[in-house]
Amino acid sequence: MTPPDASDSRWSDLDRPPLNATALRRALLRPDALWTSLDVVTATGSTNSDLAAKADELGEGAVLVAEEQTAGRGRLDRRWSAPARSGLFFSVLLKPGASVPVERWGWLPLLTGVAVSTGLARAAGVDTALKWPNDLLVTVDGDERKAGGILAERAGTEGVVVGIGLNVTLRADELPVPGAGSLALAGAVSTDRDTLLRAVLRSLEQWYGSWREASGDPALSGLQEAYAAACATLGRTVRAELPGGQSVEGEAVAVDGDGRLVLATSEGVQRPVAAGDIVHLRPAAP
Repeated sequence: MTPPDASDSRWSDLDRPPLNATALRRALLRPDALWTSLDVVTATGSTNSDLAAKADELGEGAVLVAEEQTAGRGRLDRRWSAPARSGLFFSVLLKPGASVPVERWGWLPLLTGVAVSTGLARAAGVDTALKWPNDLLVTVDGDERKAGGILAERAGTEGVVVGIGLNVTLRADELPVPGAGSLALAGAVSTDRDTLLRAVLRSLEQWYGSWREASGDPALSGLQEAYAAACATLGRTVRAELPGGQSVEGEAVAVDGDGRLVLATSEGVQRPVAAGDIVHLRPAAP
């Protein structure tokens, strides 16, 4: 039997208990629900990679959660890692089907950001801002910090796997970089990961259902408006570092119907940006 204080024990840090998979399934897997399966693994390289490998075998609504992710990926294959049970690291399989045109699937990471922000506001009492296109921000001691990220990838013949990584109880001495944060450091009223995961998945189910019923129309579903309201990038001067080494600066003025960030440049041109790293150059106007 493994001693409870062993470094690889599920109970090695009593402030970070393991997720209760049985209770999560009981709460989330219903006959009329989006979520059809939920598995919790002790550790894996990447929940996105694992779920994508089985995308054609699984029905829509599969959820894979890892207590520890050793090779998690963000945009541009950047690594995402954190101590075991210090956060929520999970992926979901979505299959929008023919009712949503493929060109609107690009809204899925933005939709997920809105859902995570909404769920955390209810369950953790933390305002989570969205940095276009896929970062989750919290405020720690007056500073904006990245507490999580979202990565959406095509999977199988008709699916999209959306991965979410969220720092929950990460302490100051565990932060990987100075600009990182966690819900605990942001003063969350609850860091119970079971509660937070339930809230986020229920919020994601609600937003995804509304978006799909509207055939993926971001305006008709209310998604475009909700994203703009939560987006910390809008109203700021930013630099967009584009694929290929180019960059463009301007004021972020809108997120258009295709989910692109629209920049107003100093030349008076409005330029939509479909992909790139965004650097906030100054705070948003009050």
